[in-house]
This record gives sequence, C-alpha cells and structure tokens, in this order.
Amino acid sequence: MVELFSTAGLVSLLTLTFLEIVLGIDNVVFISLIVGRGPRNQQRKIQTIGLALALVARLLLLLGVGWLIGLQKPLFSIADFEMSFRDLILLGGGLFLIWKSTTEIHSKLEGGGHGAATNTKVLTFGNAVIQIVLIDIVFSFDSILTAIGLVENLWIIAIAIVISLAVMLAFVTRINTFINSHPAMKLLAVAFLFMIGTLLVVESLHVHVPKGYIYFSMAFAIIIELMNMRIRKKAPPKEPPHPKV
Repeated sequence: MVELFSTAGLVSLLTLTFLEIVLGIDNVVFISLIVGRGPRNQQRKIQTIGLALALVARLLLLLGVGWLIGLQKPLFSIADFEMSFRDLILLGGGLFLIWKSTTEIHSKLEGGGHGAATNTKVLTFGNAVIQIVLIDIVFSFDSILTAIGLVENLWIIAIAIVISLAVMLAFVTRINTFINSHPAMKLLAVAFLFMIGTLLVVESLHVHVPKGYIYFSMAFAIIIELMNMRIRKKAPPKEPPHPKV
C-alpha cells in the first residue's frame, strides 16, 4: 500500500489527478453542451450541479469498490461472448451519447440560417440535470475503474478526484462560453461526443481502443480549428458588391 505523504504517494497523486482531468474532458464537453441548451438564467446552476453530481457519483462508486469490481464479472453469455453489467452500462451510455450528438448535429443543420434560435429546443432545468446525471454515471465507471487499476490507496484516488473536479469547475465556464460563442467549435465538440459514444459502444463489445489515439485526434482537430479561427480573424473584410449600372 502506497502511503499518501510519501514520495511515491505524491507522485501517484499528481499522475492520477492529471489522468482524471484528461478523462474528465469528455464530461466537461457534454456538460457544456447541455448547459448551453438550458434556460439562460439557470445555466450556471445547471453547470455547478452537474459537476457536483459527478463528484458525488465518483466518490460513491469509490466507496463501493468491491461492488464496482464485481460488475466486471460476466452477467450472461451468447456463444463465446460474455457480457457484464459494466459492459451494459458502457453500451447504454455510448448509445445515449451517439443519439444525443446526432440530434444536436441534426438540430444545427435543420436550424441553420435565421431560424436557428427558434428551431433549437431549450431544455428544462430538470431535463438538463437528468441528462447530466445519466452521463456522469457512465463516465464515473470508466474513471474509477481506471484509477483503481493504477493506485491501490483509496485516499489518493479520492483526493485526485476532488482536485480534478475542482479544476474542471474552475474552467468549465470558460469552456462553455468558448464553445457556445464559436459555432464551428461547438459542432466539433458534438463530433467528439459522437466519437466518444462510438468508443464506449466498441469497448462494451470487448474491443480495446487505446485512448491515446482518441485524445491525439481530438487535440489535432482542435489545433486545426484554432488555426482556422486565427486565419478568419486576419482575413480582410469582404467588400460589398458594386451595384450594377
């Protein structure tokens, strides 16, 4: 057992905190999209409640480590393929993300032009919170199981979770504002959610995809879009067409 205040414990804490922040990016993107669809005067409240529930879900799952590990045992099998309760949760969460991102893309395409604001459905406070809770549970399973596989000390895991969610809470407002003020970046974020949903479905079918590839492709796409934004800012304004004589 690694002691919390030893050198190895502090290194484990820093490493796990960084990993939890990276794993939590998906959750922050989803919360930002849901918050942007919620009532304008309650968006801050939805955002805070969403991250608070993410913290509660992770800590509760951490307390039930034995139960959580038991969820990885086969629940039923079809021929040689075994399915656990964890696989069902990942499958359901992945399909939910695919459905959510698909409907978001559809609403943006169908709601383009002057009617965009009226065609985009505003979520109620309760509906927004329920959607955040559902996806928080899915991401919490993945996050806690990863942490347990790396560190044995539950105090280190708990502190890393609290620190990582505090960092997310500090930056989620900026991320939310940035995503919602740049339509292309918002579409990119929705595409990320579709990719993450597909990844969850694939993992539920026992096909392992290294997350490094996913995060690299996300970072690459963001860098390209940031470069495009700078190019668009530097481009000279278009001159109005000359009237025909």
